[in-house]
Amino acid sequence: MANLKEGDKAPVFKGINQKGETISLGEYKGKKVVLYFYPKDNTPGCTAESCNLNDNYGAFQAKGYEIIGVSPDDEKSHQKFADKFGLQFNLIADTEKEILEAYGVWGEKKMYGKTYMGVNRTTFIIDEDGVIEKIIAKVDTKDHASQII
Repeated sequence: MANLKEGDKAPVFKGINQKGETISLGEYKGKKVVLYFYPKDNTPGCTAESCNLNDNYGAFQAKGYEIIGVSPDDEKSHQKFADKFGLQFNLIADTEKEILEAYGVWGEKKMYGKTYMGVNRTTFIIDEDGVIEKIIAKVDTKDHASQII
């Protein structure tokens, strides 16, 4: 598991989005990227977070940001999620958990006394040169955009 910190070079990645297109971090060189990791499509917290980012998408673009969401759900799940809520940005299907592990967000979680492996909700702000500018580990799902901008 990676232990990334602010100032580190962001791990490069390549993945498939909800439209079946290959997306890579390299495509966003020269742009700021909001890379957010979330546990599961169509769950209350993940829906609130994604919709809050989507509601503020224009403001992000005006400031030169692109948004990319990553979860272990597959392309079909992402497509349904994006269609249902009108999400305007890429959602990467990381079913093999390669990107999740590269960013150190796949790990042990505890709920109701049980331990299991899952996604630790985290957002990375990556600058135009591919350097991690900010890491948000305590995500406010209902107002995540204001934590970023």
